[in-house]
Amino acid sequence: MDVLFFISAFLAEVIGTIAGFGSSTIFLPLTLLFFDFRTALVLVAFFHIIGNIGRISFFRHGLDKSLIVEFGIPSVVLTLIGALLVSSIPQDVLKGILGIFLVSFAIYSLWKEDFVIPASTTNAVIGGGLSGFLAGLIGTGGALRGAFLTGFRLPKEKYIATAAAIALAVDITRIPVYLNQGFLSSKYYWYLPVLFILAIAGSFTGRQIVKRFRYEVFRKIVLIAILLVGIKFIFDWLVIN
Repeated sequence: MDVLFFISAFLAEVIGTIAGFGSSTIFLPLTLLFFDFRTALVLVAFFHIIGNIGRISFFRHGLDKSLIVEFGIPSVVLTLIGALLVSSIPQDVLKGILGIFLVSFAIYSLWKEDFVIPASTTNAVIGGGLSGFLAGLIGTGGALRGAFLTGFRLPKEKYIATAAAIALAVDITRIPVYLNQGFLSSKYYWYLPVLFILAIAGSFTGRQIVKRFRYEVFRKIVLIAILLVGIKFIFDWLVIN
């Protein structure tokens, strides 16, 4: 099981780096195949924070500082609120919410391939707040963050670096909340250094592929995969209830 989990972690980081909307959108559903929701939240958050540090390092010349402030501050505030609510909501409900979110995002993105939200300070604040809240509550807000950031028409490298910097702030905010609520058992601590290595390796590999891969085809494959996983979570939620 451990080997399959670590392989999925590496692949999720490669795919997340290329797709530009975060490895957590892909890795969280995979992690839930191995662990309960709260343990998965912490492991994915740690993995995500390391991967984002790698992306910032590899694409550091592309940071949009003003957008990081406009998007990042509301993200951090709403992330804290979302993370604090996790303990008060049943895990099967959280998985159902995650499934609905993944299905909605995938269907709309496949239907409206040119879907973007107009660039403005107001939309940056709204997008930052909503994506931060989702990240804190269900462990993934990267897809929604990407929908808002796309409207700013940033070059690929600048988009990846800026999104990673915002996501890093979100991860730094939610991890202490998760740990304080006892979401991660000590028996899983040894996973963290392994995930560190895999996240850096995945970011580096993704960076090499970004330079030569046709983005449009890859994006559709990722969205279809997200759609299928989301459907499974909704189905599981309905069966339980």
